[in-house]
Amino acid sequence: MRNSPVNPTATIGTCTLVGAGPGDPELLTLKAVKAIAKATVLLVDDLVNIAVLEHASPDARIVHVGKRGGCKSTPQTFIEKLMVNETLAGEHVVRLKGGDPFIFGRGGEEIEALREAGIEATVVNGITSGLAGLTALNTPLTHRDHAHGVVFITGHAKPGDEGTDWRQLAQTAHDAKLTLVIYMGISGSEHIQQELLHGLPASTPVVVIQNASLPHQRHAVTTLGDLRSTIEAHQLASPSVIVVGDVVRGVQAAQSRGDIIEPAPAQRAL
Repeated sequence: MRNSPVNPTATIGTCTLVGAGPGDPELLTLKAVKAIAKATVLLVDDLVNIAVLEHASPDARIVHVGKRGGCKSTPQTFIEKLMVNETLAGEHVVRLKGGDPFIFGRGGEEIEALREAGIEATVVNGITSGLAGLTALNTPLTHRDHAHGVVFITGHAKPGDEGTDWRQLAQTAHDAKLTLVIYMGISGSEHIQQELLHGLPASTPVVVIQNASLPHQRHAVTTLGDLRSTIEAHQLASPSVIVVGDVVRGVQAAQSRGDIIEPAPAQRAL
């Protein structure tokens, strides 16, 4: 056990894992706003829009615990220790996370650490970027004619883990008509593309969406066969989601009507 159980007679605080959503502060739930306002300590991820903190009490202590792919991050064990110690000290702790705590947000690990310390936390869901990004383009993740389901999957495996069997997933997505939403897949996009091509046609529609729901959201529509070259041409970077499947034809149709403007490829220095 990482932590000793709490004395059942002691007065402890509360701990709430709150999803801050994909970036647009107006996408917060009312329950999230109430939890943030009640907090005496907020542990805030890098991807949380700073405007969300306007709902916090002026007396609240705000601790930034950065967790951003590809950058130096606060160790997860340190964050969990902070959550436990502050709660046991009687604080009302809010662990504020981008997107949803339980969709690639390490929320499961944090709940386990809290339980080991005798703390039962609550969770407030947030809108995940894989949904918000495509919604901003007026395109669904599922559609009766094009996609019977959706798979949210990470493109970044845990160190020492073999990661996803992309070939098997591609075949399943093809057979079952599924939309694939790949988080943290930019750095491994070349490998992901080559593996998916073993089960999906090169003509499969793909859209890459960066900074979902924010005013500076960018996207590029392409095909699976041209995925990596499109990412490079448009200089798309994290945080981005990659959406693969026939539902992306809705984005293509909107662009052909002029409803959505696709960003021009970035100019390369000579």
